[in-house]
Amino acid sequence: MTAPAPRLPLATIHDDLVRRMARPRHPRLWGLALLAAAGGAMMLVSLVAYTIGTGIGLWGNNIPAAWAFAIINFVWWIGIGHAGTLISAILYLFEQDWRTSISRVTEAMTIFAVMQAALFPMLHLGRPWFAFWLFPYPDEMGVWPQVHSALPWDAAAVTTYFTISLLFWYLGLVPDLALMRDHAKTRARRMAYGILALGWRGSSDAWRWWKVAYLVLAGIATPLVISVHSIVSSDFAIAMPPGWHSTIFPPFFVAGAIYSGFAMVLTLVVPLRATYGLQHVITERHLDNIAKLTLATASFVVYGYLVEAFIAAYSGRAADIYDQFVARPTTTIFWVQMVCNVVVPQTLWSRRLRRNPKYLFAASLFMNVGMWAERYIIIVRGLERDHLPGTWGDYSPTWVDLGIFAGTLGMFFFLFLLFVRLFPFVPIAEIKAKQEEAAA
Repeated sequence: MTAPAPRLPLATIHDDLVRRMARPRHPRLWGLALLAAAGGAMMLVSLVAYTIGTGIGLWGNNIPAAWAFAIINFVWWIGIGHAGTLISAILYLFEQDWRTSISRVTEAMTIFAVMQAALFPMLHLGRPWFAFWLFPYPDEMGVWPQVHSALPWDAAAVTTYFTISLLFWYLGLVPDLALMRDHAKTRARRMAYGILALGWRGSSDAWRWWKVAYLVLAGIATPLVISVHSIVSSDFAIAMPPGWHSTIFPPFFVAGAIYSGFAMVLTLVVPLRATYGLQHVITERHLDNIAKLTLATASFVVYGYLVEAFIAAYSGRAADIYDQFVARPTTTIFWVQMVCNVVVPQTLWSRRLRRNPKYLFAASLFMNVGMWAERYIIIVRGLERDHLPGTWGDYSPTWVDLGIFAGTLGMFFFLFLLFVRLFPFVPIAEIKAKQEEAAA
């Protein structure tokens, strides 16, 4: 195992971060990754336009699997966004200082993931230009959202979650935007960062009110971690297909969401740490803590699998028993889910593996695949094998389904790489303040 990085003086860390964030050129690997992600983003835009112009008959979903790739990807992307709020808000309230070095990356991850998630319910409507019907608004025709449907619940929850996350992310950026303004090399960059910094000068009063506002937003964001995915799980828990109507779904979905979010944090942080040489800022201790939380949430997910099987067996309902013990285990994707979500996380009991960046990156990819497979099993398999055998059918995605999903991955990484290029992806001012407090 490699030796831990030496603790550097405060001035050295601060100057090094400012130099890395303000430099006009970025590593070649960043450019290559941006080019690949831009291709995926262009594919997404093209296929979304094609879908809107032609109709969602281009997708593979049909009776009985009326919910398929669109809702799978919606739930998966929403889950990925949960770890950002957990690390930034909840760990901030619990005064866990280790979160500081990675909080900005996780906050950006949350925003970009929720943006990808919001795309799928809108397209799934078939007429996305009527998406505003999901929100209550003064309508003289008396057309109001159907509150008995889970779709308006999702719209309200996701919109609230995105708004608070965006405010929380931007407020944390303000001191660092002022720092970028003061170190900008050109007049245009100084003006741009100056406008975004909102006139920040770093006075004691400004810092006092900044901390109050940051604390308030953290307190508001904390219950959203629980409520948003609990509401998403209600889409299934209130329905009757086999394997859906279960009271375990709200905590099960929340644990799975945080688990997949931590996996994506590792997917982003490990390459970023290596590419920009930030081993002295994002240390092995940070990776170790993320891996521990990933292991903890994975244990909740495994417990959810056991409870789900027990409830099906205890209920005595033939459809649920068939779904849990016959339909699911006979599919390859079920065993992909089991290997990625049950076997792979258990390797994180090893301290050596928890501090191995290459292994964590590889394991995080498997975990993300496993969580996507879990959503596929819950949504598609539950609909393919309903209570009435005469309605059974098989689902297979079309090239448009696959292309849109791949396009959202490209758009997500495209936005994230632009963020890395244009904004400080490490909270420099907050790191400096924490180290000054520790030194005092």
